[in-house]
Amino acid sequence: MKELKKTNQKLSLLGSVSLGTGVMIGAGIFVLMGQIAELVGDLFPIAFIAGAVIVGFSSYSYVKFSNAYPSSGGVAKFLTKAYGPSTTAGSFSLLMYVSMVVAESLVAGTFGAYALRLFPQEYAGYASILGVLLIAVAYIVNISGNKVIEVTATFTAIIKIAGIALLAISGLIISGLPTITGNYMATNSQSLPEGFGFIAALALSILAYKGFTTITNQGGDIVNPHKNVGRSIIISIAICTVIYVILALSVAGGLSIEEIIIAKDYALAAAAKPVFGEWGSILTIFLAIIATVSGVIASVYSASRMLGMLSKMKQVPDLNRVKNIKNPALIFTVALAILLTILFDLTRIASIGAIFYLIMDISIHWGLFRHLKKEVKFNPIIPIIAILLDIVVLAAFIYMKYLNDPFVLIVAGIGFILIFLFQYLFMKSHTDKDGNMHMEMEMDMEMDENEMKAMKGMDNDETMKM
Repeated sequence: MKELKKTNQKLSLLGSVSLGTGVMIGAGIFVLMGQIAELVGDLFPIAFIAGAVIVGFSSYSYVKFSNAYPSSGGVAKFLTKAYGPSTTAGSFSLLMYVSMVVAESLVAGTFGAYALRLFPQEYAGYASILGVLLIAVAYIVNISGNKVIEVTATFTAIIKIAGIALLAISGLIISGLPTITGNYMATNSQSLPEGFGFIAALALSILAYKGFTTITNQGGDIVNPHKNVGRSIIISIAICTVIYVILALSVAGGLSIEEIIIAKDYALAAAAKPVFGEWGSILTIFLAIIATVSGVIASVYSASRMLGMLSKMKQVPDLNRVKNIKNPALIFTVALAILLTILFDLTRIASIGAIFYLIMDISIHWGLFRHLKKEVKFNPIIPIIAILLDIVVLAAFIYMKYLNDPFVLIVAGIGFILIFLFQYLFMKSHTDKDGNMHMEMEMDMEMDENEMKAMKGMDNDETMKM
């Protein structure tokens, strides 16, 4: 997401919603549609509705955090407020960063899957190579300066949102409403109880909405941040829900479930062909390419900025000490995304991203409920409902992966352990003799003086000891 410069010009609510929906309606929807259909059959349009309901409960905590502590620190700021300077806050913040890089890799892989539809079938194995090339291009754009990023993001966001909305509405008008019979595909649900696959698939539909969390980073740039950040989150989720559901119904009306599953990595292009003809499929492919290019550029920017912010918050080593390397946060982010793109296919990348995101999401709700009852006014029932929903979906998804693809759980488990082990050792390195961890942000972060004093003078009972 682009970060506005400190000027007298503030981002309006409309501008914030435009940026938020631009990030949320990204390239992930081009591949997640087929993956969800593979799990739940012709119920996949309903899966997007159910996912929106869960995200609606989840968004409550982010809205309350944003209203109370608007900042460009976003999720990392919220976690630090909830858990204090600690291994817990640092670990979950780093988990959020990794989930952003995973999403970046997912978008890059999607670019490769769609771009290869323009070439003969024998080139089908080169999707990951194209994804790596796109990440390299995104790196070049990011080092070219914020102005280039801003112009690129604005132009492509308008095209992809308008194009996806037009594709969804036109396809639904031409093909008509699909017949939803609850037909599950045996390939993925034969070893699961009836209906279990639907619950597990909600992890992926939730992933399609996770972009709303980036709106929390607008706190330093928006008019009336104590209200408008929260409003922007709610409006953006509502807009995306409508577009996703219409798009899913359009795809279901144009293809059978078997056809969607065969073309799961490029389902929208396959669905456009019988409805709009060959040119419709080609235009959809170009729309996907535009969406993925802009998505990767924005993802590289956002993730690298978050890593830089974590460095300034002393939650990771000081990247400014790396000599002879310009913008080490950007280089590390790009290198990690390239590695993920090479090692994993789209289904596994999406699965790892969903697991990491749901774990981080639970930590946000628990932090609000457990630690900020006196500081933030909220209804405690809603975060508890959000936690329960996340746990049910995460447990179902993990069990499904245990049966069908346990390698995903091994990778996610190793990544989770390494993140917490790294944070434990790193925090121990700058914990004083009284057990206090020093994680105060540097002054160039967009925090006011009072917030800085509050973080530096945080009570000992809010500070976790090693």
